[in-house]
Amino acid sequence: MDLREVVFGFFVVLAATLNFGYFVGDISDPTVHHPAGLIAAVTVNLLTTMLKWGDRTQLGAVHLATSLVADLQLLAALAVLGYAVLLSTGGMTAATTAVVVSLSGGALLANLVSVTILVVEVVSRPRR
Repeated sequence: MDLREVVFGFFVVLAATLNFGYFVGDISDPTVHHPAGLIAAVTVNLLTTMLKWGDRTQLGAVHLATSLVADLQLLAALAVLGYAVLLSTGGMTAATTAVVVSLSGGALLANLVSVTILVVEVVSRPRR
C-alpha cells in the first residue's frame, strides 16, 4: 500500500463529502447551510488541488481539471457568501443562499467526477 495514494484518495473523498454536507438541505434556508461547512469544503478542495498538481498522466490532468472547477465554484460561492454577510445590508437572504448552494452543487458535481475517475483508475490498475 502506497501512503501517498492513501492520502490522495482520502482528500479526494473528503473534499466530496464536505461539499455534499454543505450542499444537502433546503436550497433557500440559510440556517441549514452553515458558513463553516463551506469554508471547510473550500480548504480541503484547495489542499486536494495541490496534491493533484504533480501528476503528469492523462487521468492526472483530468483530476486536476475537475479540482480546479470545484475550486472555482467554491471560491465563487465563498465570495457571494462573504459579500452577503460582510458588505450587503440585506444579509443572507433566501435568494443569496440559493446562489451559494447552487455554486456548491456545481463543485459537488466536479468532485463526484473526480471520485469516479479515482475509482476507475484504481480498478483498472493491474494487480501486483
